[in-house]
Amino acid sequence: MSLTVDIYTMTKGFPDGEKFGLIGQMRRSSCSICSNIAEGAARDSEKVFIHFLNIAQGSLAELHTQLILSHRVGYVHSDLLDKSRKEIKSLKNGIFRFQERLKSQQS
Repeated sequence: MSLTVDIYTMTKGFPDGEKFGLIGQMRRSSCSICSNIAEGAARDSEKVFIHFLNIAQGSLAELHTQLILSHRVGYVHSDLLDKSRKEIKSLKNGIFRFQERLKSQQS
């Protein structure tokens, strides 16, 4: 959730013309990460939970792409991009490890 809060804070400084562009895209993809993890955890099947974790991974990839684009068009400074990339990498690795643990419990 901290990444989502960071994205909301970051996009407040974007131009108003991006309200329905990058701002909305980045906010939706960041919300989707934690929402899919929560929804998957509420399901009664590890297989279904793994599926929702895969969706969260996809949202992380979307957000990473949107951050790079935001940097390239000058909305996000390099230091903020680097910080966000580290957090995305950490989340990606954590979700992957969790998926692997769930898969091993299924066997």
